[in-house]
Amino acid sequence: MHSRLYFAAITTALFAATTAAHAQPSDEARPDRAAFRELYKELVETNTTPSAGSCTLAAERMAARLKAAGFEDENLNLFSVPEHAEDGGLLATLPGADPNAGAVLMLAHIDVVEAKREDWTRDPFTLIEEDGKLYGRGTADDKAQAAIFTDALARLKSSGEVTRRTLKMALTCGEETEGEFNGAEWLTKEHMDWIAADFAINEGGTGLLGENGEPVSLGFQAGEKVYQDFRIEATNPGGHSSRPRADNAIYDITTALNNIADYAFPIKLSDTTRAYFTQLADLRGGEEGAAMRRLVADPADAEAVRIVTADPAANATLRTTCVATLLDGGHALNALPQRAGANVNCRIYPGETVDEVQAQLAKVIDNPDVSIKPIGSLSPTPPPPPPPLTPFIYDTAKRIAAEYFPDVPILPTMATGATDGRFLNAAGIPTYGVPGAFSPPEGNGAHGLNEYVTVDGLYAQRDYLFDLIRAYANAPEDALQ
Repeated sequence: MHSRLYFAAITTALFAATTAAHAQPSDEARPDRAAFRELYKELVETNTTPSAGSCTLAAERMAARLKAAGFEDENLNLFSVPEHAEDGGLLATLPGADPNAGAVLMLAHIDVVEAKREDWTRDPFTLIEEDGKLYGRGTADDKAQAAIFTDALARLKSSGEVTRRTLKMALTCGEETEGEFNGAEWLTKEHMDWIAADFAINEGGTGLLGENGEPVSLGFQAGEKVYQDFRIEATNPGGHSSRPRADNAIYDITTALNNIADYAFPIKLSDTTRAYFTQLADLRGGEEGAAMRRLVADPADAEAVRIVTADPAANATLRTTCVATLLDGGHALNALPQRAGANVNCRIYPGETVDEVQAQLAKVIDNPDVSIKPIGSLSPTPPPPPPPLTPFIYDTAKRIAAEYFPDVPILPTMATGATDGRFLNAAGIPTYGVPGAFSPPEGNGAHGLNEYVTVDGLYAQRDYLFDLIRAYANAPEDALQ
């Protein structure tokens, strides 16, 4: 019931409170950055891979940092379950001045994808700075944000500042490992009272850098796809390889996979992606920008679809995608295969169900001898709708971004992957991937080799998010309406 004019009025005071933070001394004279660097280093250098690491240890170390900043024991909740003792997490609470106001929840995962030392140029679990970049597994995904959130709570507590709303932080494990213990999912099922909040901020709002490393756009993520694996499998009596048969299990699977490769799911647009392509068209310009405008106006425009979806990122934003990721088959070099199978990984567009995608894949495969079934699903059913981009949530992020990233537009985005925000959204806590981080077009090594962030980019993200957190936490109650 509140207009954007009203929103501008109620946020003026909030930004007056944050502008003082912008008038800061040079980097060399900022001891707060040195303290943050030590916290970030400790987190990155704590191995949290599923095979050899411990999220529990990382959570304990972050709790110790907060306790040193003045947190009381009752506001530091280290949690785990016996069957997954090394997959623990931390729920930290910084009480606000108004006990009747809702809370703001900060969510970050502290587990990381596996990293083999022999494959990396540098030790993946030693934070190494070279040429203005910080290398290490998790430097971007997601220990940058986890460290920034922890640091923000420590700074607020040690300074004595009390925000109007309570701030909560959940550092969780299991986001990168399907089928294992997932801390965010567990919290929504077992302890909603711990994480109750009006809304949450999370990863997912990564912006884009240009070829020269300059910021091109910021991202604000609202909504994400659903992750789902399918096992497709063909079986056969087999036999001697000297007597080939037409009904070969490997041929059945390869034909099925070729059919999937040739199929494109229908184009879909949501309010978020429609706004995204409308703004991106102005940034891209030329033939591609014109095609984006035509596609937004008419998703059935085949030529516009062809031009826009030539970019894999744009294609993934416009439709459900399914791709083969693992393949197996046969049992002996001199025998016809008795079994062959593959994993097909799907990222399902919001609003579509797993059952609908499974039925479509079966239709595309068009072979009753090839079975298909979902496996290892962690995603909520039905998939949660995207959270609303309300004026307060979105415009606050835009206004503060203008201070730190002048002339860099913010684009509303839908994550083509999946984050733990899906569990919070499904549980009724609107969850957003906030801006501040950037990635070059080729990526920054997240999930791959030699993952990195730039030093300047990390510090800018930290300063921006600190002011954003304060603005959100000091908002009047009716700002969210």
